[in-house]
Amino acid sequence: MTWRTASPNYVRCVGIVGGGQLAWMMASAAQKLGLKLAVQTPSATDPAAAIATERVFAAIDDAAATARLACLADVITFENEFVDLAALQELAQRGVRFRPHLEVLTPLLDKLHQRQYLQALGLPTPTFAEFSPDSPITYPAVLKARRHGYDGYGTVVVRTSQELATALTNLGDRPLLVEEFIPFERELAVIAARSTSGEFALYPIVETQQVDQVCRRVFAPVRLEPALAAQIEAIARTLLEHLDAIGVLAIELFLTPDQKVLINEIAPRVHNSGHFSLDACETSQFEQHLRAVAGLPLGNPVMRSPQAVMVNLLGYESAQSDYGKKRQQLAAIPHAHVYWYGKAEARPGRKLGHVTVLLSTPERAAATAIAQQIEAIWYPAE
Repeated sequence: MTWRTASPNYVRCVGIVGGGQLAWMMASAAQKLGLKLAVQTPSATDPAAAIATERVFAAIDDAAATARLACLADVITFENEFVDLAALQELAQRGVRFRPHLEVLTPLLDKLHQRQYLQALGLPTPTFAEFSPDSPITYPAVLKARRHGYDGYGTVVVRTSQELATALTNLGDRPLLVEEFIPFERELAVIAARSTSGEFALYPIVETQQVDQVCRRVFAPVRLEPALAAQIEAIARTLLEHLDAIGVLAIELFLTPDQKVLINEIAPRVHNSGHFSLDACETSQFEQHLRAVAGLPLGNPVMRSPQAVMVNLLGYESAQSDYGKKRQQLAAIPHAHVYWYGKAEARPGRKLGHVTVLLSTPERAAATAIAQQIEAIWYPAE
């Protein structure tokens, strides 16, 4: 095969491994930057299949399909982490250009390896260990699948030996990580980006709120003591520079009652906690990622309004519906921006869309009231 990625460093088409809503939300940024998108995704009904210039229909971990994608695109990036890293390494050795580099993914895809990498860098994490049936457990504890966990899938809080036994049955026979349960005060997140020239950009730190371990709301920005904000920025800089990362990276954090910051998880890609940036920031996380992987200068991540709230529209039933009436009601909220991912089927907990509302006031009470209004429209009355 002849790789497009073997061409000079001028990028015209970005290949994305994954065709879900994250790739779909890159469409307007790609058009703005004069870039084409090619996606590798399992189904023609996946959100990004509708907006891509080129499509390779195959499983995410199908490296042979990624080789075909490399014939269509000048550089390849990732929408999720469900890849066969060893097989992709063979493509990289043959000249396929990945951004971020595969060496960035190597310590991050396995959650145990991620924890060990953070520990080696001296960055703060919960206490953790590789799980085995003989592992001593201090309850409550958190069990995590080391690979392929997302949106709460593959993560279980256990408080008793009986809950542990049930969790092990449900998680199945796969490698696990066990770590201490953190009784956090708040959950925080931050999006950072790094370019091919080493330029660094940091988005406003946000507060995320989870329901059943799935992100439900994001409030941007969050008010923090300057020392805490500086610590989080230092964490982001350390990670991006030590990884030699190119593109966007998301960091989820716990803030403890005694005001200590601990890293929860890292995602080397655009992330749900940064969706607010589509409407609230000068440069969205999606445009920023494309700028970075295409070798362009980074954009300005500053917010254009005093505050924004983003609410995920999560499935609450198994159904085939576009929820048109509800979406019309949501769109009628002043300064609301509704995104519908076009997924063919709803099921409980599935991310079907999101709503971002820009506020003219920095007061949290106003954002909380808007979030409650959105959820009252979206979720059926109990």
